[in-house]
Amino acid sequence: MQCVILAGGLGTRMADAHPGLPKSMITVAGRPFLELQLDLLRRGGVEEAVICVGHRAGRIEEHFGDGRSFGIRLVYSREEEGLLGTGGALRQALPLLRPEFLLLYGDSYLEVDCRSVFAYFSRVDGPVLMTVFRNRDRWVKSNAAFQNGRVTVYNKSSGSGGLEYVDYGLSVLSRTIVEEIPGGEFSNLDRLYQRLAGEGRLAGLEVFRRFYEIGSPEGLAELRHHLEVEKPAPVE
Repeated sequence: MQCVILAGGLGTRMADAHPGLPKSMITVAGRPFLELQLDLLRRGGVEEAVICVGHRAGRIEEHFGDGRSFGIRLVYSREEEGLLGTGGALRQALPLLRPEFLLLYGDSYLEVDCRSVFAYFSRVDGPVLMTVFRNRDRWVKSNAAFQNGRVTVYNKSSGSGGLEYVDYGLSVLSRTIVEEIPGGEFSNLDRLYQRLAGEGRLAGLEVFRRFYEIGSPEGLAELRHHLEVEKPAPVE
């Protein structure tokens, strides 16, 4: 399995508390956050990660190199001329992508079985499988409707209401759908997912362990408590 990690964002909400660091290098449980992500992926059977880097990419590449010492092969897709957005970054990585691959947000810590998610993709009709969690606005604002194995609505606008599920942060995509993303311009994956949901082409898989994230100070504090105080059992 291959996983693309979107790790090129500016991390503006975290910049004041962690000056000079990309989000992926923020220390959690004594280690850079990306190390924790790679551990989860490696234990889940992922052999290669494509890291989409932008902001302070050198810090990430210098620490992780080719990934050999972390037990996983790493390659990098660099946003050389400014940020491209999540969709644009993925489109730029197109030459590195396998026919089917996992996609992980760079600030998400997800205790989920990657093998099961990837295997489920082979049984769905559609170019994208999104894992969803019944959030009910508890930890973040919910942004999806899910029914009968399909994400029927996907909307991250602040005015959307009545949605119970949230994009969990891990998806499986076919390489062919990435070709539909416009190249060379700022583009977010939100637009692609919203369109596919409207067309009935966005498959969904419900997961049941809550997500953690480091995109906000509150999220970072929750993850640190989870790993350092609660000390959960490893995900296998």
